[in-house]
Amino acid sequence: MATIYTHAAANIRKTWLLLSMFFILIIGLFWVFSVAYGNPIILYIGVAFSLLMNIASYWYSDKLVLAMSRAKPVGERENPELHRIVENLAITAGLPKPRVYLIDDPAPNAFATGRDPKHAVVAVTRGLLERLDRSELEGVLAHELSHIGNRDMLISTVVVVLAGIVAIVSDIFLRMTWFGGLRSNNRNGRGNALVLVIALIGAILAPIAATLIRLAVSRRREFLADASGALLTRYPDGLASALRKIAADPRPLRSAHAATAHLYFENPFKADALSAGSADAPQTGPGQARQTPWVVRIFMTHPPIEDRIRALQGMNL
Repeated sequence: MATIYTHAAANIRKTWLLLSMFFILIIGLFWVFSVAYGNPIILYIGVAFSLLMNIASYWYSDKLVLAMSRAKPVGERENPELHRIVENLAITAGLPKPRVYLIDDPAPNAFATGRDPKHAVVAVTRGLLERLDRSELEGVLAHELSHIGNRDMLISTVVVVLAGIVAIVSDIFLRMTWFGGLRSNNRNGRGNALVLVIALIGAILAPIAATLIRLAVSRRREFLADASGALLTRYPDGLASALRKIAADPRPLRSAHAATAHLYFENPFKADALSAGSADAPQTGPGQARQTPWVVRIFMTHPPIEDRIRALQGMNL
């Protein structure tokens, strides 16, 4: 029988599998380009550049995200209840208490960021504090603290930066090919022509594949954080209820950006507002929510609400 522990273990395995695929993709892409140009140094420079970009982005990710979301620090005197909940959950999780920030926006949502547990931040919106009761708020904050405990900030930073590098490198290669940058390297017959064709196909498809892997990793980490958060509070119904309320709220988050959407508790653009949590969601049968088409699912930053609630309801603590 599935338990919260088997759910967590399965999501960890799937995340590492996806990350392995990501690294294979980016190394393979640089290798194809290095063969197309006849210069193996491209492979070494590309991998080294990817690592350096990941380190820099990871180190400064919290400052960038907080500035983009217009989040402001909240002192204990301003909201002692919020700080009390965060502190209690952090103690239970064995984590240092993260800094607490507030986003002045009526849309209910939250996110966690920071380069490690000692430098972590939890940010909540004004709408989240207004809409949720204590058990629901605990569920959301436990989910965010689970992201911190699971080191999801590192994984999220890695996949976002790698996806960006793949897109940039592919675009540079296509532009150079278009303007004849490879002409002198492709006069040696069919072998070079075949390599060029493979490189062109890779340059076109690699950004799409990188985006799909990035989104898949994001969805896996959300499932894992749901499972870990439910284990932390021992009350998965609180988290499920919070998901329903947040999904039922149609207001998008004004300060959200496409680059940071995957960090939030739920899609800040309300792409699935009429999902399982919405009162207006069409029903397919008694007690059943509308199923999100698979084509839509693979381009979502978060799992469909109905899937997250179903997973929570099926967990045995």
